[in-house]
Order: sequence, then structure tokens, then C-alpha cells
Amino acid sequence: MSSKRSIFEEVGDTTPRPAAPQGGMIDKGRSDARGAIRIWLMVLFALVTVMIVVGGLTRLTDSGLSITEWRPVTGAIPPLNAEDWQREFDLYRAIPEYQLQNKGMSLSEFQFIYWWEWGHRQLGRVIGLVWALGFFGFLLARKIPAGWTGRLVLIGALGGIQGAIGWWMVASGLSGARLDVASYRLATHLGLAFVILGFIAWYTFLLGRKERDLMQARRSREGKLFSLATGLMHFSFLQILLGALVAGIDAGRTYNDWPLMAGAFLPPFPFELEPVWRNFFENAGLVQFMHRIAGYLLLAFGIVVWLRARKSANADTRFRFNAVFAMLWIQMGLGIVAVLYMAPWQIAIAHQIGAVILFVAILRARFGAQYPVEQSIRGTLR
Repeated sequence: MSSKRSIFEEVGDTTPRPAAPQGGMIDKGRSDARGAIRIWLMVLFALVTVMIVVGGLTRLTDSGLSITEWRPVTGAIPPLNAEDWQREFDLYRAIPEYQLQNKGMSLSEFQFIYWWEWGHRQLGRVIGLVWALGFFGFLLARKIPAGWTGRLVLIGALGGIQGAIGWWMVASGLSGARLDVASYRLATHLGLAFVILGFIAWYTFLLGRKERDLMQARRSREGKLFSLATGLMHFSFLQILLGALVAGIDAGRTYNDWPLMAGAFLPPFPFELEPVWRNFFENAGLVQFMHRIAGYLLLAFGIVVWLRARKSANADTRFRFNAVFAMLWIQMGLGIVAVLYMAPWQIAIAHQIGAVILFVAILRARFGAQYPVEQSIRGTLR
């Protein structure tokens, strides 16, 4: 005998319904690829950072003009016998750097600087290969999240442009009476390296969190702090370009007292070159002066940003800006030490690495202001 049924009981299909998918449609089809793409970008980030350091060492060892031809493909093969080495050496001996500065250099001395430049170019090829393998691998596997194809193509395109600019820079020192590459071309080359590094870092930050988390976090963005961090990012980039101008003409080894320059606020003869605009690129005293003053102003602006960041209610955001504040002081200290000790390569490279750390720290703080990490009412992060 069947039991009585309630008049409110549902009739029909009694098959249990499946539970609603977790995470919603925003992340559907993307979660598997985001982590892998992020790891790939982190590898690229590490390679570009090493590239910046090796580029600095190439400049400090005066190796940048040792390879006088641009052969993007066949140049990957170094000299394999005595005849090949003699050919490369003969090409180098025809340029002004050898004739006016390194005349009498032995073949073994040439080989030392050649390997530095070859390694620098080879690392560029490795970066291009890693990008191509990763990008086309994810593309063919249809694992690139919606809206990300253009971003990843941008990194590869900028890398290709960087190779062309590298040769444009080298070409400036192969003729005329110039002993080194043009400083403004060096600044362009280094500046683009930091642009590429910045894009990779920002994309890595984005991929570190799910789309729905980013959309939720943006509702709590700290607009004023984000704007200040953006200004600090641009200011630090300008200072990096000025640092490249200093490196391009060895201006860091000219006036080695601090806080004055040759006992005065302004260096002697700051506008002695004609036309006047050349002094802002080629006058060692004026270029170092600009780099110093920009450093002071960057620190002052950084203090203003830090004081504003201290008012943030988000503990993670405050921590990120604290890291920027600490790195600003460290970088300032490294710059002063580099001046006082005539920029030995160890301190000069530490200063360059410090610029990378500071730039990325600013980007990370800026990202934190744009996408604050969720925290509870009591202030603890979730």
C-alpha cells in the first residue's frame, strides 16, 4: 500500500540536478592555461633581467663594438678556426675604437671582448626562441585565454624591435671619430628593455589571480594611490634613461665627490659643447648632474607617495609601498657609492640591478593599488 503524498510535493522527474559549476563563466576554459602561461612569462622575465645585466657588463668591458656585423641568424655561430678569428679581428681593427683607443690589442684580448658581445647577442636569440616556442605552443593548443593573444604578441614584437635597435646602437660606433656607441641610442636600447620587462611583470601579476578576483578587487581600487604610483613609475623610468646616458659616456667616473661636484653645486663648464643641446647627451659633467638631481627628486616624490600609501586601509598595499620606499633609499646609497669609488663594475652592476628591483617594486605596488588584495574587516588578508 502506497503512503500518502503531500499536496505540495513536486512530481515528475526525480533525477538529482548537478551542482552549479564553481567559478562561473568568467574563468571557464582559462584556468588551465593561466598558470602555465604565467610560468612561461616568469622565465622570460628572468631571461630579460639577465640580459640587462649582461648588457651592462658588455658596456663596462667595452665589448659592444667587437662584433661589427649584424647577422641575426648566421651570427649565432662564433668563429670556429684561426681564419675565422682573424677575419673578425681584422673587421674590428678597421673601426675607430681600435684605431684610437685599443691599437696594439692582441688577438687573445680581442677574443675576451668578442665573447662578451657574442654572449649578449646569443642571449637575445635565446629570449626570442623561448618566446616563440611558448607563444606558438599555447596558440596551437588553443590554451591562450580570451583577450591575451594581443598582449603576448606585443612582447614578441617589442623583442624583435629591440634587436633592430641594438644594431642601430652598435652602428653608431663603427664609423666617424666616436669611440663608443651614441649615448642616446644606448638609452633607447636600455629603455626598451625596461618597457619589455615592465609588460612581462604586469602580465605576470594579472595571471597570478583569477579574472573574477581581479574584477572584484577593482571595485576597491585606490585611484589616487594608483595615479601616484603611475607617476612614480614614469619618473623612475626617466631616471633609468638618464643613468644610461651616464653609462654611455662614462660620466660616473668624472666627478667623484659628493654632494658637490668639483667643489661646487654645478660642474665646471656645463654648456661648453656646441650646439648647446649636445651638452644634455655628451657633456659628462652636465649628464651626471642631471642624473643626481633627478635622483633627489625621485626620492622626494617617493616619500610623498609613501606617506600617502601609509593611509591605505589595506595591509598588503601598505607593505608593497614600504618595499618601494626601502628600495629607493638602497638605490640612492648605491648611486652615491658608485660616484665616490669611480663606478667600479661591481658597484655599477649592483646599481643597475637595483634599478630593476626598484622598477618592478613600483609596478607591484601600483598593481596592489589597482587590484587590492581582499582582507577581512579586522584587517587580516584573505
